[in-house]
Parts: sequence; structure tokens; C-alpha cells
Amino acid sequence: MSDSSPGVVDLLGVLAYAELTAFLRLAEDAARHAPTLTDRAALGDLAAAEYAHFRLLRDRLASLGADPEEAMAPFAGPLDGWHEQTAPGDWLEVLVKAYVGTGIALDFYREAAARVDEETRRLVEEVLADEGRSQFAVERVSMAIKEDPKLSGRLALWARRMVGEALSQGQHVAAARPELAALLVSAEEDIARMFTRLTEAHGRRMEALGLTPGP
Repeated sequence: MSDSSPGVVDLLGVLAYAELTAFLRLAEDAARHAPTLTDRAALGDLAAAEYAHFRLLRDRLASLGADPEEAMAPFAGPLDGWHEQTAPGDWLEVLVKAYVGTGIALDFYREAAARVDEETRRLVEEVLADEGRSQFAVERVSMAIKEDPKLSGRLALWARRMVGEALSQGQHVAAARPELAALLVSAEEDIARMFTRLTEAHGRRMEALGLTPGP
């Protein structure tokens, strides 16, 4: 039995599973798609950071009296579904997913973390730290686009697809877990402002990569 609110346990549970799957996917992508050993090692470093975050979240859930596996279980389907729908086909798609796709998902968690207790909020902020993901992805994608500008259109479409899938899965999770949804917005009028913030952050990421945000 958890000593914390269902919303907090849900937030920690979805984050824990997100970090665990990110670790597994990044490690797989590094082995499958990284063009050089240096790139493979850099993505491996990111994967290791994700696993360290998972352990922090797992331990926090246990300290609250929650079973980590039970806390993560409701989110396995939606997150696995998102990864299956957005499996990258090459190295550049791996990088765009790691930066843009993961970024918008983490923005959702930041919104929810604004309405939890201070200790949980500090942990979430630590877990959501960039860990070099931005610089690593931006440098390589930007360089590739400069060398071949025709890549821009394909990668922009890929990024928009990922964001669309992320929003769709997020809606499913929110509908199924009302306690978690309640952390995202405190009143009806907050919804529009939240999506404005998410959209603006997404646009900044796209521009950093040299891609147009699109509609």
C-alpha cells in the first residue's frame, strides 16, 4: 500500500517505465544504427544515464510503500506502443527521436511535477535533466542537414509523426489514469496554456535541429 497519493505514484510509475524503456531502446539503437564507435559510445552514455534515473525512481516508489512493478504496469502498453510506432529506420531518425520525440514526452512530466510535493518534484527534475541529449543530437543532425539539405523534409515529417503519436498515447494514459491527468491541469482554462507551452518547446527543438516545426 502506497503512502503517497495515486497521482504521485502514477507519475513516478510512468517516468520509471519511460526511463527503463529509454535505456533499452537507446542501447539497441546504438548497436544497430550508430555509424561509428564514437557515436555508439555517446549513445551508450545516454542509455546508462537513463538507467540510473530508472533506479532513482524505482527506489523512490519503494520508499513510498508502492510496488515499482505495479506502479509501472499500467503504462507499459502505451509506452511500448509509442516505441513500436516510432521505431527509427536509420541513425538520423534515432537522434531526432531521442531529442524531439522524447523531449515532448518529458515536457508532459514536467507539467505534472509542478503539482506534486517538493521532494518528488526535485527528483523528477533530476530525472528529466538533459544529460547531453540536446547537444549530441543537435550537432549531428544539423551537420547532416548542412551536408544534404534534402534530409530536412524527411526528418521534419518524422518528428511530426513522433509528436502526433506521443500526444495520442498521452491522451490514452490521461483518460485511463485520472489521478495523473489531474496533475497536468488544475482547471479547464489551464489546458490551452499547457498545450501552448508544449507546442512552443517543440518548435524550439525543431528549430535547433534546423527543421521547420510545421503545422
